[in-house]
Amino acid sequence: MEKLKINIIIAGRNYPLSVNNTKEEEGMRKAAIAINKLIARFEQNYAVSDKQDVLAMCALQFASKLEISSLEKNATQTEAINKIKELTNLVQAHLK
Repeated sequence: MEKLKINIIIAGRNYPLSVNNTKEEEGMRKAAIAINKLIARFEQNYAVSDKQDVLAMCALQFASKLEISSLEKNATQTEAINKIKELTNLVQAHLK
């Protein structure tokens, strides 16, 4: 399968990329839009003169959201497993 060649612009710089399919292309383009919006917001709200600092702040924000989401998912899964165990115990006690 031939890869699609696309160009993504982040912080005013062009990045030529190869993606596997149109869904991956759409994901890359949406991510670039989100990054560029966040860059603009950081530059507007903070006195940041170096693009590298702004990009580091963006990376931290996106990575922390991913980690927080993962922690919340794990907590939800643990809670669901505990509820299933409780229900299983109730059913087993009822069947005795």
